[in-house]
Amino acid sequence: MLVEKTPATLCEIRTRVYHALQRHPLCRQVKFDVMQTPRSRRGVNWTVNIRAVEARALWEASEIVADIQDAYDLAAA
Repeated sequence: MLVEKTPATLCEIRTRVYHALQRHPLCRQVKFDVMQTPRSRRGVNWTVNIRAVEARALWEASEIVADIQDAYDLAAA
């Protein structure tokens, strides 16, 4: 089943990632950047670069980011 992603700006995606990470106690200190990327065959056009994360929070932060990537597509400028 293919679900259409919700369009969002980079700023909106940053905000959503930030708030999602803040809800998890292990992920509150994660430092990240959201960056636009070229569109691929999979349709991915943005990514999250995690710059700082505690080892025990890596799995949770990765899962949170993956869930957001599954839900949002970068809105056309």
